[in-house]
Amino acid sequence: MEKTENIKIIALGGVGEVGKNMFIVEINSSIFVIDAGLMYPEGEMLGIDMVIPDISYLKDNKDRVKGIFLTHGHDESIGSIFYLLNYIQVPIYGTKLTLALVGEKLKENRMKDNVLVKEVDANTVLSFKDTNITFFQTNHSIPDSVGISFSTTMGSIVHTGDFKFDQTPVSSRYMDIGKIAKIGDEGVLCLLSDSVNAEKPGYSGSEAIVSNEILDVIYNAKNRVIVSVFASNLLRIQQIMDATAKNKRKLAIVGKNMRNILNLAISLGYIRVDEDMLISVNDINKYPLNEVVILTTSNQGDPLSVLSRMAKQSHKQINVIEGDTVLIAATPIPGHELVFSKTIDLLFRAGANVIFGKIHVSGHGHQEELKMMINLTKPKYFIPIHGEYKMQKAHANIAVEVGVHKDNVFIIEKGDVIEFKGTNIITSGKVPSGNVLIDGLGVGDVGNIVLRDRRLLSQDGILIVVVTLDKQKKQIISGPEVITRGFVYVRESEELIVKATGIVSDIVNRSMRDQTLEWSSLKLSIRESLNQFLYEKTKRRPMILPIIMEI
Repeated sequence: MEKTENIKIIALGGVGEVGKNMFIVEINSSIFVIDAGLMYPEGEMLGIDMVIPDISYLKDNKDRVKGIFLTHGHDESIGSIFYLLNYIQVPIYGTKLTLALVGEKLKENRMKDNVLVKEVDANTVLSFKDTNITFFQTNHSIPDSVGISFSTTMGSIVHTGDFKFDQTPVSSRYMDIGKIAKIGDEGVLCLLSDSVNAEKPGYSGSEAIVSNEILDVIYNAKNRVIVSVFASNLLRIQQIMDATAKNKRKLAIVGKNMRNILNLAISLGYIRVDEDMLISVNDINKYPLNEVVILTTSNQGDPLSVLSRMAKQSHKQINVIEGDTVLIAATPIPGHELVFSKTIDLLFRAGANVIFGKIHVSGHGHQEELKMMINLTKPKYFIPIHGEYKMQKAHANIAVEVGVHKDNVFIIEKGDVIEFKGTNIITSGKVPSGNVLIDGLGVGDVGNIVLRDRRLLSQDGILIVVVTLDKQKKQIISGPEVITRGFVYVRESEELIVKATGIVSDIVNRSMRDQTLEWSSLKLSIRESLNQFLYEKTKRRPMILPIIMEI
């Protein structure tokens, strides 16, 4: 009987959420990491810049990690690579554009020198002790996207990356359907497939349709056109540049992040542009309004943050004026829909003609495309990935519809271990998983307690009590002084503050009459008494910080 490998599949991110992709394929003693992404913060993550996966399992097993394999160059797949490389020095495998964008990330974090990168393409075959790894080209909203296949004696483990089936792609890079079918014919043990649009019926639509619509919008605009896109959506940016050229307009680019990515893409040949068409933002006013297109983005997940400032007339270079046409060639990422809606409202108030919703097709396949991927690969087992739970559930239902046995479909959570033992598959416990929060230069130093405090401060503010004591004489030297921020307007609440001060004085004097003066019990008494008094008077619970000094 042929010996089979010990295989485990683990998701450290990218399940139960959109973004933060990081998956582990473990074959015998070898660990292969697929993607190292980030997620932009949700509304309750106050002040957080980005969220990355918990990599404790990889740190604990770093000697077994053979490499990091990247499917494409979006932040949700490469955004946490700098953090991973702080702990694990292994080669990074990716396509030409993906590695160039990784280089920019590493440069931002001053890590470029000691990183080993190895370029691959759709025809590359990598041989390791426990597996051969091959790649296949996919369609997505960024060029050079690939899926990955790991060979085993039981069949291949296939990770699709982000994909759609576009028969008329802008980049003329077609989905490698023949190669995917060949992998399927040779036998697929398990398919891990993109679930973002699993709830949407039909097909995602071709990029060719969008090209014509962008062309029409710019042609029909009477004055300036301001276009908002994701900086990493290079296919959409190419369409905007082509439409600008055909309408004989000039293009100005707003935003350092956008300029950096564009310069990189142009130098590598992924964007074609006539340099004479590009103008500086400072020169926009030298041209008639009907000869200008302005391309803008943002550094974060919300492509409208710059547009919002323009609508409020608070952008330092460009502001929306009456008669502008604003074209939003993007859809909101999950969790950012409210901001999206409010920004559109602001733009209308500023006098713009706003076009949104129809000038975009997703880079992720809809239900019919997901069915096609399953039918091509014919997997024995199926794991829906990259999506919120409801998306994973919808994708699981699709897999059953097209013939995967329902017992062979696994909806996994972060940290779940799926283990293949011979012909059987089992869920064998969990590994550490969760969110690592990044705030400024701090990585992981903000946790649930800090977020809870920020939430409390945002709801009812803070009240600080400062009092100075002479412990020997047992008397108050100065104070109590009550300072508030975000709780009440002090000038209109003098009586409340005076009563609060009196309560603190009484507590301190009563404590000093006792034989023992315990700081911790004194602070607790102040907090409890003030909390009760202030809630009775205001129905608010500010954070109360007693500061007691001794001379």
